[in-house]
Amino acid sequence: MPTVSMTVNGRAVTGDVEGRTLLVQFLRENLHLTGTHVGCDTSQCGACVVHVDGESVKSCTMLALQADGAEVTTIEGLAKNGDLHPVQAAFREHHGLQCGFCTPGMVMSAVDLLKKNPNPDEGEIREWLEGNICRCTGYHNIVKAIQSAAADMKG
Repeated sequence: MPTVSMTVNGRAVTGDVEGRTLLVQFLRENLHLTGTHVGCDTSQCGACVVHVDGESVKSCTMLALQADGAEVTTIEGLAKNGDLHPVQAAFREHHGLQCGFCTPGMVMSAVDLLKKNPNPDEGEIREWLEGNICRCTGYHNIVKAIQSAAADMKG
């Protein structure tokens, strides 16, 4: 069985995986980081979004072996010293979640968006989130949360 090594949320990890093991499976089953969700298994819903080397990816479409040597950040790795990341805090403050299933992927996607474009308008936010499906909120509060986080992160 091949061995994979990567840094996840700032911690070096190694594990034996089958060649067909998806990154989402490695994170959830080997590392017990269950914040990354498996929703559709077809790359449609976005519940499995994580950052690999600083870029958002759908971890249900990436093999764990493809992340060998990479820096991976999951929803669990955003908070620092007990303080929520500004996007996480904004989602809580602006009720950008209901059932919470899509929330980790939405937050991870939003963090990547704000890294690339610190001042997106509503249309840009909605376009960026097209690969993330929420069946509960209607997106209005998610957009408000991202706009608020953008303003907070600018200082």
